[in-house]
Amino acid sequence: MGNSTIRKTKDFTPGNCPVVYCMNIIGGKWKPSIIHMIRTDRNRYSLLLKNITEISKQTLTNQLRELESDGIIERIIYAEIPPRVEYKITPYGSSILPIIDSMYQWGKQHMDSDKKSYCDVDGGLNGIL
Repeated sequence: MGNSTIRKTKDFTPGNCPVVYCMNIIGGKWKPSIIHMIRTDRNRYSLLLKNITEISKQTLTNQLRELESDGIIERIIYAEIPPRVEYKITPYGSSILPIIDSMYQWGKQHMDSDKKSYCDVDGGLNGIL
């Protein structure tokens, strides 16, 4: 990577690092997948759970709460019986989509060649996520 050097600075802490800030919001095994799935449309909890096949109910619930708390997604509750809840990306969350797109392209380029299916760019799923 060239002759760049890493210099210690007394001003650096994980709390003031933009990369750490970003990873605190979108980091983790499932958050990028969740963001990718709801990027274009509202999604219900059951659809997310169905399409992210390896995630547990509790983990999905926790990840959705964290994304909502960070302002990335919005939880919409409909006053119906039975209650209906949907999730959608916020304008702030949309600002993360270029990062998710880059992750998608990098992953698509470097995935094992035996994996024939992958998630579509539009958020639809085709086998692996």
